[in-house]
Amino acid sequence: MSDVQQQAVALDPELVEAIIARAQQLLPFGSLWPDAGLATAEGRVTPDIEDEAEVRSALDELGRRLGEMYPYGDVKYIGQILKAPHPVAWAANAVTTLINPNNHALDGGPATAHLEKEVMAELACMFGMTQHLGHLTSSGTIANLEALFVARELAPDGVVLSSEAAHYTHKRMCALLRMGHETVPQDELGRMDVDALEQRLAQGGVSLVVATLGTTSLGAIDPVHRILELCRKHDVRLHVDAAYGGFHTLIAGDDPAVDPAPFAALSQVDSIVVDPHKHGLQSFGCGSVLFKDPAVGRLYLHDSPYTYFTSDELHLGEISLECSRSGAPAAAFWATARVVGLTPDGLGGQLRRSRAAAKRIAAGFERGARSRLVVEPELDIVCYYPALNTASEISGASDRAFDELAERGWHVAKLTVDAEWLRASGADIVADSETVTVLRSCVMKPEHLEIADEFVDVVDDVFGQLV
Repeated sequence: MSDVQQQAVALDPELVEAIIARAQQLLPFGSLWPDAGLATAEGRVTPDIEDEAEVRSALDELGRRLGEMYPYGDVKYIGQILKAPHPVAWAANAVTTLINPNNHALDGGPATAHLEKEVMAELACMFGMTQHLGHLTSSGTIANLEALFVARELAPDGVVLSSEAAHYTHKRMCALLRMGHETVPQDELGRMDVDALEQRLAQGGVSLVVATLGTTSLGAIDPVHRILELCRKHDVRLHVDAAYGGFHTLIAGDDPAVDPAPFAALSQVDSIVVDPHKHGLQSFGCGSVLFKDPAVGRLYLHDSPYTYFTSDELHLGEISLECSRSGAPAAAFWATARVVGLTPDGLGGQLRRSRAAAKRIAAGFERGARSRLVVEPELDIVCYYPALNTASEISGASDRAFDELAERGWHVAKLTVDAEWLRASGADIVADSETVTVLRSCVMKPEHLEIADEFVDVVDDVFGQLV
């Protein structure tokens, strides 16, 4: 049995009551169709579907169950890759769900299918792709699966390479697709080791390299431009998993501490994954994949005797591994792009503030006598630990700090790293255990810039009790 204990979590009672009240307020808007029998214009639930008391009781209980959560939307939640969606995304998703379109075929969602194509064209333009084939997916995992699937169809016997810092989904999806997979070492900054990659490519037998633009552990940026050169030299496809860092393309070049070359190379790679449900201000259930060569659409070829009959135009289901897929996320992302803008001054402005907050927090930890940085953040993920002498001491103190911060209303996350790798990254510690637990904060909210100094002070105070 695991020795990991579940941390007790709960939203403030006032917020729980607000959730319950909001659910009751929304109930009358639960259908567009007068004969659906759910709610009346006056807000009363009609008895031909459910007993009104039972409905309201269920929503009341649901609200209290939803109270068993971390406050992801609160500025003091500064842990995992979680935050509330943009209000426009929420409203567009909710109203579209009332119709409940299916973006698999045009007759299932003609309007939302076109909205999806429009917003995917905006994404492709953001990456500098002059032509593309792409669509939204239900997650980044499925988006990466599609990129791996295309690579397998083009070269069935080839091996896939990804960094040891890459998301674990690549190894899992390769197993699912029965593709060979090998791991390339990471360097001292958590990026793919390009020298090791070059040596492996020289041995042959590789069909695809997966580079990561923003690892979900450290936010590290693989040198995509250098990896691209090696892939072209060895005639190997390059897929970039930019699920986390892709939208930072909008601010590439702003910060002299971050090399813009990996972002500039995205227009030339074979496929890209980016998750609107991370930095794109969307609810979960909104990933995406883009292919540079539209001809790969032939690899999805399949037939349906009852689906693709309403239009000669390409149906999204004909270029996707998924079948039924909600059209609501497409509407939500499209509406958000209209309001915020997939531009340096639009969404880029929010990312710029998050990046500034991460740099401010990192600088505070670097100055402090009680804290140490794992690496300098390249995006907006900051990893840090108490200034102790051994890996085991650091792990124990990080565990206690995690709990103490939560007691004070600040919610962070944990990260397990290899102790020898941490030493190689510059940590002056004794590696008396194989791994070491550090703390990790995804500084994703623009509002984090306003509380950056306060957060550093709180962590410093907590670490002061442990160091």
